[in-house]
Amino acid sequence: MHAIRLHAFGPAENLTYEKTDDPVPGPGQVRIAVAAAGVHLLDTALREGFQGPLPALPELPTIPGREVAGTVEALGEGTDPAWLGKRVVAHLGTVPGGYAELAVTDAARLHAIPEGLDPAAAVAMIGTGRTAMGILQFTALGPDSVVLVPAAAGGIGTLLVQYARHAGATVIGLAGGPAKAAAVAANGADLAVDYNAPDWPERVREFLGDRHATVVFDSVGGEPGRAAVDLLGPGGQHLVFGWSSGGVHEGGPLVFTEQELAERGITSRSVLGPPMLAKAGGGDNPVRVLETRALAEAAAGRLVPAVQRFPLAEAAAAHRALEGRATMGKVVLEP
Repeated sequence: MHAIRLHAFGPAENLTYEKTDDPVPGPGQVRIAVAAAGVHLLDTALREGFQGPLPALPELPTIPGREVAGTVEALGEGTDPAWLGKRVVAHLGTVPGGYAELAVTDAARLHAIPEGLDPAAAVAMIGTGRTAMGILQFTALGPDSVVLVPAAAGGIGTLLVQYARHAGATVIGLAGGPAKAAAVAANGADLAVDYNAPDWPERVREFLGDRHATVVFDSVGGEPGRAAVDLLGPGGQHLVFGWSSGGVHEGGPLVFTEQELAERGITSRSVLGPPMLAKAGGGDNPVRVLETRALAEAAAGRLVPAVQRFPLAEAAAAHRALEGRATMGKVVLEP
């Protein structure tokens, strides 16, 4: 098979397209003919040699990627034969191997791809979608909600905008640059604003009149995150799931003290990792609960992920584009 391999940690150019041995499924596993592989920002950190939330860096050489969709074409010993020939999607967990024509994973990780959903969309929902479902657990959106999404052109932001619109909320989407702002408007935001424009907070205040934002879904942080929180009214929620422009809490480049937040009646909290999973419920596998919810939302047409596609051989270009904030939606590699 052909795959993307990393022989040394470092820049995107270290990702090379090579021919390598086909993986062999072990007991309880399947081999998937990959039609789409997800690219995550964490992949770029791992490529550089930063392990992030994972327990360890992968051994080199490695095939990156932890989200795949395709068709089951081989079974390991003891695997249910009903999986053979099925269209499936899976998050590989901490085990990489997704940037390839073939990938192996445990059958317990598989979800059947819903009818009518293409593999790239399924890949977006198994990773990005499950994260969005987790974030949304922490707030109840409705017609009285005023939602502000600072990274509204990204994979998660696109889904948050759609979900909030379906809930009847007023949605303000921020994005970096006119093209991204236009995409946010096309996605259904009531107001789409380029946060590179210095007067964007005034534009939002003018749009809202005597209202305030009730929820900020923040993965940007930094100056845009700080300005977004300033648009929250009393009782507002600041839900943090990233900080691509720098931190906004104590210890970050911009500081919100607990006293400042308390005086304004604003709740600010991180909603990733164990807190998100603990709230998901569903017994001993809350991750699967969120994955199932995400795929169901896509199958029903309530959530339509934005996807930016690259050929598998151009994984390095995909990483550069993602790191340079030149992408919109979920980045997907297609063999």
